[in-house]
Amino acid sequence: MDGIETITARILQDNEAEIRKLTEQSQAQAAEIEARYAAEATALSEEILRKGKRAAEDRKERLSGAAQIEIKKNVLAMKQSLLEQAFQRALSTLTSLPEDEYAALLVNLAVSNTRIGQEQLIFSQADRTRYGKKVVTAANSRLEQAGRTAKLTLSETVRSMKGGLILRDGQVEVNCTFETILRLMRRDSAHQVAALLFQ
Repeated sequence: MDGIETITARILQDNEAEIRKLTEQSQAQAAEIEARYAAEATALSEEILRKGKRAAEDRKERLSGAAQIEIKKNVLAMKQSLLEQAFQRALSTLTSLPEDEYAALLVNLAVSNTRIGQEQLIFSQADRTRYGKKVVTAANSRLEQAGRTAKLTLSETVRSMKGGLILRDGQVEVNCTFETILRLMRRDSAHQVAALLFQ
């Protein structure tokens, strides 16, 4: 019996040794697999984080760019509004000049814009009634003193305008209304006015 027990004991020892060996190999393989998957998981999570950061930065740049464009549009709209207000204030200032200054301005416009000295002067209804004859007389006087033809006349026609006048010679008209003068000035000097307003 001793022989059977010895053989059995030896078989058990061999089996235990085999089990230990297999267990160690299995644990080593499990550790290797676990390390490999942990490394892959770390690399994958780092890649996801990189992509997420890159996407966030791209989105931030797009939003920042859009915000900058919106800010520029708002600033431009504000500047245009202020320019419009400046020119409207200029028009209001011109139309509310004291009577003598206003009449002198109309005379200057007539004298400096006449080509032949025989034009008809067209005013708004209010300015025709208030200043028409006085402006025609004073403008003819200045033209005469300058040795030019002085046959300006007051037109029966009136026009809708805030101020200023129109010189008409047949079909040709020279528009010296305040609105037109300011519109031309605005077109020609908008950059300079903007520079003064927004220094």
